[in-house]
This record gives sequence, C-alpha cells and structure tokens, in this order.
Amino acid sequence: MGSELINGLDWWAIIIGTVLSFLLGWLWYSPKLFGTKWAEGVGLSLEDCAEMPVAAMVGQLAGTFLLAWLVGIMAIAGAYVTLALIVVTIVVLMAAGGLFAKKSAYAIATETGFVLVMAVVMVVVQTVL
Repeated sequence: MGSELINGLDWWAIIIGTVLSFLLGWLWYSPKLFGTKWAEGVGLSLEDCAEMPVAAMVGQLAGTFLLAWLVGIMAIAGAYVTLALIVVTIVVLMAAGGLFAKKSAYAIATETGFVLVMAVVMVVVQTVL
C-alpha cells in the first residue's frame, strides 16, 4: 500500500493546497483579519515585525507543504477520519503550547483556527482537483 500512496498522489493538489494555505496565512495574520490582536496576545507588535522572519517563514512553508502532503495521502486512502484525528491532535498540542507560553486565548484561537482552516482548504483542493 505504501508505494501506491506515493505514486497516486495528486501533486498539483498538494502544491496548490500549499500555496493557497501559505498565502491565506499572510491574510490571516494581517491587520485586516486577526494579526493585530494576535500580535498583542503573543507579546509582539506588528510594527516591530516590519521584516519577515525568514527562518519562521521557511519553517511555515515546510510545515504547510507537509500537511498538504499528508492530506493528499489521506485523500487517496479515504482516511478522512484519521486525517481529522491528526489535525485535531496538532491543534490540541498547539493550544497546550500556547497555554504554557501564556499566550492570550485570542492568540491561541487564531493560531489553532488557522491550522483547521488550512486543513479544510487542502481537503477542498484535493476533492476539487
């Protein structure tokens, strides 16, 4: 079953899901949506973040790609319940980490909500393509 999952992947859906989700992150964390209040909740100011933190952006892109790849594998297998369990696990661990870091409830909801929305976008892309 392993090689069929790799060979049968819809790489266009994975790439498009990655790009759409990554671009959504720019909007999600912008002052137009949740960025200003999120930044306050993590102890930052968006004005202080004038330059993009390259390492964080590369890490985010890599993680977004890995999630899109995972969604692609789960789509082939029809394992949407397993995918949902994995995404919920990630969200719960992120929320716990946010609580340890003493982030605001708003910041935690913004971060975990973004992961949920990314997963939905990726599933939709896999379904449509």
